[in-house]
Amino acid sequence: MKLNKYICMLGLATIALTTACDDQSDLVTEINYSRLFAPINLEAKVTGQVNVRLNWSTVSGATSYVAEFYEDTDQVTDSETNDSEVLNYNGTPVKTVSNITADQLPIVVKGFESKTKYLVRIQAQGEKGQSNWSGTRFKTSAEQIMQEVLPEELTATTVVLRWTPGEAAEKIVITPGDIEHAVTADEIAAGAATITGLTPETEYSAKLLKSNGKSRGSVTFTTLIDFGNATPVYAEDNLLDMLTAAEEGAEFIIVEGTHTIGDFELTKSMKISGFKPSEKPTINGRFTVASEVASLSLNNLIFDGAKTVSNLLEITNAAANLGNLEVNGCEVRNMAKHIIYNNAKGKLGTVSFYNCMIDGIANDSGDGFDLRGGALTSLKVSNTTISNGIRSLVRCQVVADVEFSDCTFYNICTSDDGNNTGLFRVEKAGSKLTVQNVLIANVGVASPQNANAGTFGRADKNKAEESLKNVVYFNSPNLWTNHHKDDYSSFAKEADPKFADAKNGDFTVGNEDVTAGDPRWLK
Repeated sequence: MKLNKYICMLGLATIALTTACDDQSDLVTEINYSRLFAPINLEAKVTGQVNVRLNWSTVSGATSYVAEFYEDTDQVTDSETNDSEVLNYNGTPVKTVSNITADQLPIVVKGFESKTKYLVRIQAQGEKGQSNWSGTRFKTSAEQIMQEVLPEELTATTVVLRWTPGEAAEKIVITPGDIEHAVTADEIAAGAATITGLTPETEYSAKLLKSNGKSRGSVTFTTLIDFGNATPVYAEDNLLDMLTAAEEGAEFIIVEGTHTIGDFELTKSMKISGFKPSEKPTINGRFTVASEVASLSLNNLIFDGAKTVSNLLEITNAAANLGNLEVNGCEVRNMAKHIIYNNAKGKLGTVSFYNCMIDGIANDSGDGFDLRGGALTSLKVSNTTISNGIRSLVRCQVVADVEFSDCTFYNICTSDDGNNTGLFRVEKAGSKLTVQNVLIANVGVASPQNANAGTFGRADKNKAEESLKNVVYFNSPNLWTNHHKDDYSSFAKEADPKFADAKNGDFTVGNEDVTAGDPRWLK
C-alpha cells in the first residue's frame, strides 16, 4: 500500500513539471505594485550643533519626497529604538520640507533648537500616490555661535562679547552676578555687545539666549587685574631698573617671574606686591637704607637669599631713617645672616611682619631681628612661622616695643654658640616684650657647652616690661634654664603638637589640645 501511494505521487509531480515547461508564454518577468514603497536606510546626522543632514535610499517610482519634523515628547534615552512603528508624531510639525528630489540628497535642514530631541519622518510621492512614512530620532547639540574673547577687548571691568553677525538673540546672561544685557538690533547686526561693570580678576561665564530661553552659545573669560595706579611687572621686565627709576610713593605689582635686585638702596617710599598670593614671584636681593625714607611695603613675595644675601633689609648709616616697614604674606628664605639688621645708629620706625614664612636663616653668623644700634619704635611679628636656623631670634639693644603673637617656632636657635642668647633679648629698660599664643618646638640643644644656647632669654639681658601668655613648648630642653626658670608654668605648658611633617615644612598641629601657634597650622 505505501509503495503504490509513493509511485502515484511521483507520477503526478512528473506530469506537473512537464506542463510547466511547456507553458513558456506565462513566465513572470516583473512585479507591478499599486503603491510606492516607504523609504529605507533613513539617516539623520546632526551637523553644526543645530542642523541635521538627512539621507535615505531612493524609492523606485518616486518623483519627490517630503520630510516632517516634530519635537520628541517621549521620555526615551538616546540609545532606545528608532523603529518607526514606536515613534509618536504628535501635534503639528515644527518644520516641513517638501518637493525633495533624489538629486538633492543628502539634504541639510537648518535652524533647530539647541539641545532638543526631534523626530523626523520621510514619505515618498509619485504618480502612484504616497508611500508609508519612515522615521527616526535625532538630538541637537548645544549651539555655539559665540566667539572667544579677544585679549585686546578685555579689561579689568569690561568685555566685548562677539557672535556670528546677524544671528538673533534676546539677551546675554553673565554669571556670577546674574548680569543681564538686552541685545539690541544694532548689536545683532554687528554680532557684538560691550558689557561693563564687571569685577576685576573674576572668572565669568556668558550665555547668549533666545526669547524662549534656549542658549545660542556660551563663552568664559577672566577679567584682568585692576592695577589702578600700580605698575605691572612681568617676567621679562627688569625690576631693578624699574625700582631705580621709580618716583616717590610708586607701587609695583609683580605678576610673575624671578627678579634680581642685588643690594638695592632704597631712597624713595614704595610698595611692591605679588599678584597672586598662591603664586608668589621671587626676588633675589635685599634693601638697604642710607637716607630718610617714609615707608616700604612688601606683600605676597618670596625673598630668597640663596645663602649669599645678608638680610631682607639693613640700615647702613646714621643718616638713615625708615619710618615704616610692612612685610605681609611674604616668604623670607636662606638669608646668610639676618632678617633685619641695624648696627649703624640709623632709625627704624614701626616694623611689622604678618602672615609670613621665614626659613633657613643662617644660624652661625648672625641673629634674626638684629637691632643693636640706632633706634626702633616697634617690632611686631604675628601669624608667622619661623623655622630652621637663626642663631638668636631677637637681639634688641634699643628701647622699643617688641611683640610676637600667634607664631610657630621650629628648629631655631640650635647653635652651641656663646652668641646664641635664645629667643628673646630686649635689654633696655623702658621697652616692652609681649609674647602670646606662641608655639615653640625643637628649639635649642640639650646640655650645651654655652649655657644660654636656645633659652627663652637671658635674665641679665632682658629689662623690658613683659606680657607673656599661652606659650606652648615641646622638645626644647634648654628653654627654661635661665630667664623665667622658676615661673614659666604661669604662662607656659608643655605639649607635643604632633606636627604632620615638620621636616618638610608641614606644621599642621595634630594635637587638639594645642591652641597656640601660627593659625594656618591649627585645625
